[in-house]
Amino acid sequence: MNVQLDDRLYQKAQQRATEAGFASVDEYVADVVSQDLVEGLDAEQPDLQHLFMPERIAHIQASMEEMKAGKVFTSDQVDEHFRQKRAAWERENKAG
Repeated sequence: MNVQLDDRLYQKAQQRATEAGFASVDEYVADVVSQDLVEGLDAEQPDLQHLFMPERIAHIQASMEEMKAGKVFTSDQVDEHFRQKRAAWERENKAG
């Protein structure tokens, strides 16, 4: 594959290649493009690592234990809880 750079860009690429220790501008440009593509691939994959922190895992395990012990909510109880939360939020935000 061939990439054409104007003289100004080539000189800048040559300078950066030398500073970074690349043997040639071709190697430098290939590395820059590769890094850009890898970053693009990483951006396509959502970072879910924060979901697996010890605190989150402990919370999930505690919730599972509560469910096994029969401490569950009905859908009506959940609906009522969120209705109350929504009403409180609306009161607070209308007053402000």
